[in-house]
Amino acid sequence: MADCLFCKIVKGEIPAKKIHEDDDTVAFLDINPQAPTHLLVVPRRHIPTLNDLGPDDDALAGKLLRVAAALAKERGLAGRGWRAVLNTNADAGQTVFHIHAHVLGGRRMTWPPG
Repeated sequence: MADCLFCKIVKGEIPAKKIHEDDDTVAFLDINPQAPTHLLVVPRRHIPTLNDLGPDDDALAGKLLRVAAALAKERGLAGRGWRAVLNTNADAGQTVFHIHAHVLGGRRMTWPPG
């Protein structure tokens, strides 16, 4: 998608502090962190919302979560806990319409979240 911020980050057209890249996913630091650790994990392929995932995307969706967990562990969050957040559409707080998992940690999380 030509105007997608995350597609531009994936392609290297917009700078970001990337911390992970593989054939299917890219992870980078959030520019407006909501916790001491706040990472975003995105698929390289543009998929606007979770509602747009199809049966052929099952492996990619699983990999997105597996990469999020691996990065949380790598950053020392696994023992105390961390939160994965996936917002879908505007009322849920999605502002960039390219699916992404927020990895939040380094402080106590409260419930309900918002």
